[in-house]
Amino acid sequence: MPAQQRASANKTLGIIGGMSWESTQSYYRLINQGIKERLGGLHSADILLHSIDLAPIATLQAQGEWEELGDIMASSGKRLQAGGADAVLIATNTMHKVAEQVQAATNLPLIHIADVTADAIKQQGLTKVALLGTQFTMTEDFYKQRLIDAGLQVLIPDTDARAEVHRIIYEELCRGQLLDSSRQYYRQAIQDLVEQGAEGVILGCTEIGLLISQNDSPVPVFDTTAIHAAAAVDFLLSDATSSPR
Repeated sequence: MPAQQRASANKTLGIIGGMSWESTQSYYRLINQGIKERLGGLHSADILLHSIDLAPIATLQAQGEWEELGDIMASSGKRLQAGGADAVLIATNTMHKVAEQVQAATNLPLIHIADVTADAIKQQGLTKVALLGTQFTMTEDFYKQRLIDAGLQVLIPDTDARAEVHRIIYEELCRGQLLDSSRQYYRQAIQDLVEQGAEGVILGCTEIGLLISQNDSPVPVFDTTAIHAAAAVDFLLSDATSSPR
């Protein structure tokens, strides 16, 4: 059998999802679409998905219980590893705050959302970008510092705008509510950051891409869900052209 036809069986991807399931379903669709586009026919992705209940996760986030959150995510990673995953993908930007715990618990490759996003931005030759996401993602070093270490300058909204961007994520987008008023708010937040010199904007929460597209921004939009999913496809198909066994 030709190597290309065997490629989708080469690797299994473990996804920690459910945060929220609204965006996790986008991952599942995008990864499978990517495999189909690359291999054709009836090919689809070899995926293990553990979908976590978001409600207790959000409560622990608000309480700052990151050690407990790290334990929950590490346990999820171990379950995926036991199921045969060759790598782990955390289908959320915010929970990459505990990515190191997940990787240490499993000793599996982890496809880091900030790293692949930084690569996508640099491929377009940009150096100064706006970042929208949860308060945790916009303000804490676990995410921003990886972008900075990659050579990027990162701009974030002011205090009031950060609070509203965060609220919309948890109270609307994670509940499947896509309101035009919130789309307009995000558009204005992007415009304000563009006026401060942003050359592109990172949709640094996996739900934001459900509301905002390139049509809503005067500068390039980097949808982390789409970028992360594309990196997952690359992983699944790595060594796809190797010689038949």
